Amino acid sequence: MRKSSMLKMATVGMISVSLFTGCSSQGKDTTKNVANNKLSIEDITKNAKKEGEVNSVGMPDSWANWKGTWQDIQTKYSIKHTDTDMSSAEELAKFESEKENATADIGDVGAAFGPLAKEKGLTLPYKTTHWNDIPSWAKDKDGNWVIGYTGSIAFITDKNNVKNPPKSWKDIENGNYKVTIGDVLKSSQAQFGVLAAAYAKGGDEKNIQPGVDFFAKLAKQGRLRTTDPKVTGLEKGEVDVAIVWDFNALGYRDQIDKNRFDVVIPQEASVVSGYCTVINKNAKHPNAAMLTREYILSDAGQANLARGYARPIRQDVKLPADAKAKLLPNEMYKNAKPVADMKAWDQTTQQLLQEWPEKVLINVK
Repeated sequence: MRKSSMLKMATVGMISVSLFTGCSSQGKDTTKNVANNKLSIEDITKNAKKEGEVNSVGMPDSWANWKGTWQDIQTKYSIKHTDTDMSSAEELAKFESEKENATADIGDVGAAFGPLAKEKGLTLPYKTTHWNDIPSWAKDKDGNWVIGYTGSIAFITDKNNVKNPPKSWKDIENGNYKVTIGDVLKSSQAQFGVLAAAYAKGGDEKNIQPGVDFFAKLAKQGRLRTTDPKVTGLEKGEVDVAIVWDFNALGYRDQIDKNRFDVVIPQEASVVSGYCTVINKNAKHPNAAMLTREYILSDAGQANLARGYARPIRQDVKLPADAKAKLLPNEMYKNAKPVADMKAWDQTTQQLLQEWPEKVLINVK
């Protein structure tokens, strides 16, 4: 998936029906009923089957095992599916530009883009039957967006290069191997990596300085690499330790050699973020889009995500053995936490983009 804006940047409430002009008559009826909280899951399912298709953006087969979800939806409900892969920013731009001529019904966007979609008035709110099982930080109170799965910053270590893989930020600080963080000026994965280090060193989303200082120290020691940590570099043995999302690390590990790589969540602290579904307010197939969100947050949908190394948002879900085996143990996440103030983090990211060249890149050898 292209997610170039990765993680960066439904009571359904009072919605003006005029926002949805241009939808099919069924779409207008759906909007009214959703706004008045009149649609049952049985109604949605029946209507979705009549619509017969759902068109997504940013939800391709290769990402988070969406393939399994789309196959299940087609088999269970006879709903056909197509996807156009694009970044979070591109998804919202598509919703906004197409207006009532919408070609997309639902999208999967980084955590920061869910609130933005709501702010821009682009969403059709819908609360699933599992709404109360989702943490408050991971959903809009009115159902305009909801996180379906999370990622946490992890370390992946090539044991051929590093005999004692680091388990903590302190281990990295005391090591003698090279650490790959990626391009902080472009990659939100890398930016969250700096934030995770800041958490470990006493900072937070409003104070990134401890994270900057941590990586500046590695740079001065000649131990920091700012290339993108991709599977090709790992396979060739060009990476000692990389700081990446856990779902990327686990996918890389299993794709290359499960026994060769060590993947852990750093002991002192890590950052949790996620991806959320947004339903287009002008969706041509609004019921199918709502049913898709319903399925994503069902037991089966959460298990499908886990099979793609994405950590389910629902803490109560009991995963089948094959899905659970794809994930790291729960106890590794005891010190992993979500960003408390996303608006503050957006502002701090701008500060990071200014300080990184001046305090870190200048020292990279």
